[in-house]
Amino acid sequence: MKKQALKKQYWLLKTEPSSYSIDDFKKDKKTAWTGIRNYQARNYIRDMKKGEYFLFYHSGDNPPAVVGVGQIASDAYPDPTQFDKKDSHFDIKATKEKPIWYAVDVTFKKKLKVPFTLPQIKDHSSLKNMPVAQRGSRLSVQQVLKKHFHSISA
Repeated sequence: MKKQALKKQYWLLKTEPSSYSIDDFKKDKKTAWTGIRNYQARNYIRDMKKGEYFLFYHSGDNPPAVVGVGQIASDAYPDPTQFDKKDSHFDIKATKEKPIWYAVDVTFKKKLKVPFTLPQIKDHSSLKNMPVAQRGSRLSVQQVLKKHFHSISA
C-alpha cells in the first residue's frame, strides 16, 4: 500500500511589531516561535511541518497587516518557555514528561514591499473569507488556504 503524501498547509502567524517585528525577523533570519498559550493555536503549531510557509502578520499596526513571509524550519517541539520560571510564558502545570505547549523554528523569507492590510483583505472578494478577516478572530496562529497565501505573498 502506497503511503499518501501529506498536503502542504499554509499559515498566518500574528505578532505585535513592538514585541517582534518583521525587521527583527529579517535581522535574525531564524527564530523559535514560542509563547503560544491558546489551545487551538497550540494545536495548529503541532500540525505544522518543516517546509511549510506562513504569512507574517503585524496585529498591532494601524491598520493590522501582513508584512512578510516565512517558512517553518522544524516540526513542533515542546516550547522551552513553559519550563522557565523566569519567563512570562512559564506554566506551572507543564512538565518535561507531559509538556502542554509547543513551538516551531521559523526562517525569514521576505518582507513585503507594501504591507497587505486587514482592510484590503476584507475588501478583496476572494480574501474576505480568511479567518483573519472574520469578526472576533483573535487567534494568533491560523490556517490559510493556498490560494489566499499566494494572492497575498505574490
